[in-house]
Amino acid sequence: MTYSEEKETVILAGVWESAGGGSYDDFLHSMDELAELAAACGKECAESFTQILDRCTTALYLGSGKVEEIKEAAAEHGAQRVILNDTLTPVQLRNLQKELEIEVMDRTALILEIFRSRARTREAKLQVEVARLSYLKPRLIGMWEKQNRQGGASGSMSSKGEGETQLEIDRRTIDHRLADMRRELKVVERERRTQRKKRQASGIPLVALVGYTNAGKSTIMNSFVKSCSGEEKQVFEADMLFATLDTSVRRITGEKNHDFLLSDTVGFIQKLPTGLVEAFRSTLEEVKEADLILQVVDYSDPHYKDHMDTTLSTIAELGAGDVPMIIVYNKSDQRDDTAFPRRGPQVRGENGRLCGSVFISARQEESIDLLREVILEELYGSFTEETVTVPYSRGGELAAIMAHGEVLSQEYLEDGIRLLVRSRSKAADDVKRGGF
Repeated sequence: MTYSEEKETVILAGVWESAGGGSYDDFLHSMDELAELAAACGKECAESFTQILDRCTTALYLGSGKVEEIKEAAAEHGAQRVILNDTLTPVQLRNLQKELEIEVMDRTALILEIFRSRARTREAKLQVEVARLSYLKPRLIGMWEKQNRQGGASGSMSSKGEGETQLEIDRRTIDHRLADMRRELKVVERERRTQRKKRQASGIPLVALVGYTNAGKSTIMNSFVKSCSGEEKQVFEADMLFATLDTSVRRITGEKNHDFLLSDTVGFIQKLPTGLVEAFRSTLEEVKEADLILQVVDYSDPHYKDHMDTTLSTIAELGAGDVPMIIVYNKSDQRDDTAFPRRGPQVRGENGRLCGSVFISARQEESIDLLREVILEELYGSFTEETVTVPYSRGGELAAIMAHGEVLSQEYLEDGIRLLVRSRSKAADDVKRGGF
């Protein structure tokens, strides 16, 4: 292994606040998740420390004794960094780095680093950088302590005060970069809205895959794509947290013009930085505009119910709580208590809406066939039949009707073609008005 390929050695640490209301089991799960995040970022955990406090200390986050233990462990293992399980205040970050004498990173910074390394499209890179700089700006103090000790000139010039500090220069530079990137993002967002309007005008329903990170969304997307388009349009997938960030949309073909668009979105996680949710809001608008949401759940994970709660709260935050949903319990082959693939009972969501459910394994062909059947029933179950006569001179309208619905019968008359068309309820009015 070359030096560049060596993994960074890190120490993990976290505090369970006994007065905070969360359970100790949930805290331990979040520490396990922190280790997975570190591994996904190419870091190797040498040791993990936990502490129980009523509240995190204001100055150091941890107790002073625990800080000393971590310092000794870091020296023993040759660790280059300590990663904390919560978002630290600028004061805690500065004080800890001074006490530990090595670099300190909190959970938010770790997630931002993962996102930064995985972003591929220009839009995703801009979104991540906006979130990163917004996080970094209030934490610049302490990074330039030596440079900030700039005194004013001596003699008659001393009344002028000290010169501009490196901290002030860096903050101004960040402000300028943020302004430039936000302007560029607005241009990208307008382009995305234009693309979205074109898809909506096509009348093809949109299905959005959402769920906790590493639940299997990209695997489901690729299984659908492989069944109808081949492998060249598949998206990247890997057994790791946040394997993909970029939103991908693929057209899934079906019989009788029952096609739909399938959108794969960024995964969610507990304590997902608010700045990232805000930065990715335009991308996640795909969820809000969807005709159907597939909430993908890793059914093999013992904490899957907590993951569902995290996903539902994020969906509600995006304003997509009223979009029809199907709960997809993926990785059911890793559970002994259920047969699969099979339909499950209806589940009542936070808003009181009943959601269908299905138990599958995303890599199994029979599971994908069942999921496709459930999706089509939800999307096309409310179809209506309309009779419309299209003049021979309006061939474009005829082609549009045939693209958006199933032509059950057609009759050639003197003034045009009379069609009996079955289409989605949302498109039925367009058929009746000839509005395509």
